[in-house]
Amino acid sequence: MSGTGKPAPAGAPSDKSVIFGTLLGAAVTMLAGSTVFFRYQEGWSWIDAWFFTVTTVSTVGYGDLVPATPLGKLATTALIFIGIGIFGLTATQIADQMVSRRVDLHDLTHRRNAADKGDKDDSPD
Repeated sequence: MSGTGKPAPAGAPSDKSVIFGTLLGAAVTMLAGSTVFFRYQEGWSWIDAWFFTVTTVSTVGYGDLVPATPLGKLATTALIFIGIGIFGLTATQIADQMVSRRVDLHDLTHRRNAADKGDKDDSPD
């Protein structure tokens, strides 16, 4: 079903896949945008800007790279809050997909076992 309560058309993406795709797109955009920002704002190499972005978002924060400009410091603060939110939600969606698949597989196996048992009970000996 879609978010409107009506069944989604055949072949249409599910609400969960749309949410996951949106979050993944936001995460990639944030990582790429932050890397470009720090490359030019702080004058870092591409690899240093990427490394800083990833270590900041992942909350590792080695401390070997620190923004020197006020705008860089403000952007880092925003990156921390926005990045943790986006990656937290993305991780939640991945976990939800994994659990849903596991439950679906369990239900399918249970239905097959029940059907097999019913077939054996009905067969003449």
